[in-house]
Amino acid sequence: MGRPSNNDPPELRERTERLVAELRGEHASEPAAIESVATKLGMGSTQTLHNWVQRRRSTPAPGRE
Repeated sequence: MGRPSNNDPPELRERTERLVAELRGEHASEPAAIESVATKLGMGSTQTLHNWVQRRRSTPAPGRE
């Protein structure tokens, strides 16, 4: 898998965000989980994934508005 970009499908973002949530308990902090997932996916920067996670957190889930 290549480095995710703005052109990646929403499913990829959702999958990576879920991975961070699933791996959070295995790491000392959320940034550590983000770094781990970014490394596993070959992302050059953890900031992109951090932004996705933060954006998901601030966006209400469908049906919960």
